Amino acid sequence: MAESFDCWQCGAELKDVILPMSRREECPQCRADQHVCKMCIHLDNKGFCREDRAEDQSDTEKANFCDYFSPANNVFVQKDLKKAQDAKARLAELFGDPVEEIQTASDAQKPLTPAEIAEQKLRDMLGD
Repeated sequence: MAESFDCWQCGAELKDVILPMSRREECPQCRADQHVCKMCIHLDNKGFCREDRAEDQSDTEKANFCDYFSPANNVFVQKDLKKAQDAKARLAELFGDPVEEIQTASDAQKPLTPAEIAEQKLRDMLGD
C-alpha cells in the first residue's frame, strides 16, 4: 500500500511511500531521514514519545529502528524552514555564492495576475 506524506524537515511531498515505512526512507528534496521520531504520531509537542513501550531515542531527527513508529502527516513546521533558509543564506554570503530562495506555502498563495486567472480558467475548461 503506497501513501503520500510530507517531509518533516522541508515540507516536500513524499509520493508513493510504501507502508510500513522503511528505515532507509528519505526525502528526495532535502535527503532527510523519514523514519524518525519527528515524523511519528507518538511524538508529543514537547518532543517526548507517548508510546510507553518504545525505547528512548537520543536523536529525534535520525533514522531509528523503533517498532512502534507510525508515520504522521502534516508534521512540517514552517519555523524550521525559516531557520534553514537563514542558515543557508549566511553560508552563501560567507562563501560568496548566490542565495537560493525556497518557495514556501505562503508564496504559493500570492494573488494571480489577470492573465494567470484567465489561463487557469481556460485550463480548467479544457481539463489540463
